[in-house]
Amino acid sequence: MTSPHAIDAHAASSSALATGIATATAERTPVPTTVLMCSPRYFDVLYAINPWMDPTVPTDTALAVEQWNELRNTYTDLGIVVHEIDPVEGLPDMVYAANGATVVDSIAYTASFRFPERQPEGDAYAAWLRDHGFRVVEATAVNEGEGDFLVVGDVILAGTGFRSTLASHRELAEVFNREVVTLVLARPEYYHLDTALAVLDARPGHEQIAYLPSAFSPDARAELERRYPNAIIVDEDEAAMLGLNIVSNGRDVIMPARAERFAEALRERGFNPVGVNLSELLKGGGGVKCCTLALRFSENEGD
Repeated sequence: MTSPHAIDAHAASSSALATGIATATAERTPVPTTVLMCSPRYFDVLYAINPWMDPTVPTDTALAVEQWNELRNTYTDLGIVVHEIDPVEGLPDMVYAANGATVVDSIAYTASFRFPERQPEGDAYAAWLRDHGFRVVEATAVNEGEGDFLVVGDVILAGTGFRSTLASHRELAEVFNREVVTLVLARPEYYHLDTALAVLDARPGHEQIAYLPSAFSPDARAELERRYPNAIIVDEDEAAMLGLNIVSNGRDVIMPARAERFAEALRERGFNPVGVNLSELLKGGGGVKCCTLALRFSENEGD
């Protein structure tokens, strides 16, 4: 069994070895980052449970695997440690690993999917996390993992309106003993929080996000404006290519290559945007972040 301590130590070591790979900035330093991914070996669009999915449009599984490999290799080139869970035949959406759980302080709060087509994924991810030394807490409320739960500083931003329930927000706060900020999503094409909001720097005291205001209810927009007055606002066109569905280590921001205006805004803030193309996986309504589950550890683990 691999412990979270061992995984985290590996992350720190690999990150240190890779500091010269990406374009360095004067303002920002990458933090050790470890993620879990799942190959799209069985990816297909066989049903429609979000506005992006159309089973009548052909999918190219081989291309999806090729693009996913590009994303995985980009992570490793940047010093991000990648672990892989074996895909399960019959679960075509399992590639969207972010939905599989929420992992904070070496605790894994399991997913409980809204749609029956995806419900078995929760058990598969829970088993992997348990086998690798995480303390698994079974959810009793409907939630879709990091699709709707994003850690920023000492709080967890939590989306609701289409998938994860308010009851899961209350459960999340109890499991992690952190403040949970409820944000109501208002547009069905932004059905998960991670399609409408990006965490660029999660360090307490250095919090930086980007988001699309029109994806949120008026109260949620007001809360985001209050908490993050210096947030980057992404335009409608680039949000519509899932430009906000990104992964950041605090310096390098892995994102859709087509989101050029967002990339320029990131450079102006001292980040290093790194573009990838996940056009085939976009047919299922997922992008970079959707394919990536963060493995976060308690402070007394690692180096």
